Amino acid sequence: MPKAGKRYAAARAKIDPNQRYTLTDAIALVKEVSTTKFDESFDIAVKLGVNPRHADQMVRGAVSLPHGTGKTVRVLVFAQGEAARAAEEAGADFVGSDELIQKIFSEGWTDFDKAVATRDMMGKVGRLGKVLGPRGLMPNPKIGTVVGPEQVAETVNELKRGKIDFRVEKAGIIHVSVGKVSMAPDQIEANISTLLGTLLRMKPSSAKGNYVRGVALSSTMGPGVRVDIQDATRAAEGR
Repeated sequence: MPKAGKRYAAARAKIDPNQRYTLTDAIALVKEVSTTKFDESFDIAVKLGVNPRHADQMVRGAVSLPHGTGKTVRVLVFAQGEAARAAEEAGADFVGSDELIQKIFSEGWTDFDKAVATRDMMGKVGRLGKVLGPRGLMPNPKIGTVVGPEQVAETVNELKRGKIDFRVEKAGIIHVSVGKVSMAPDQIEANISTLLGTLLRMKPSSAKGNYVRGVALSSTMGPGVRVDIQDATRAAEGR
């Protein structure tokens, strides 16, 4: 097992592993122990009481964070005609149809962060599943990235502003970025509460026992800080 560096060890020493911090205190602590020279992402891991191997307990969706992620999002749109023009006017970085599909298929090109497709394009886009699927870039109606022509502009705007998608992993954990360490604490807290509120509303009816079983915050290179579940969910339910 590799030995932790001095910076990481110093950061970890400031965190009590046995304590569950309030959401406000946990955010402050993550910001305090972030000492890298770059602006780290602010991440959250939520342990859910679900078994993703059961289709009726798969928690997957998307949510628009009120203060965005702090990242520049490159959006690609598969569309034609008026829908393509709407995507360009909304600020999509790449817009096209057959030529983009061929570029991705033949070159493995994936120099973008989110992909959107109009419904009429999915017959062609489907062939890109093996390229885009493993990278989490495949348009999917469950996360709102397969849309009608009239929804293209709104979808591009939402993605640019910080709409994120999430999917529970095999271990029952959802791990996403909810901002940047440099963002104001109240902005990060609002983003986290919005995400948790969405997860609470998506609780599968077949899930038994406690639904939210653990919440931890961290920066990209920093140690995790455990959050008091009741405090975090109370804030989420109040939104």
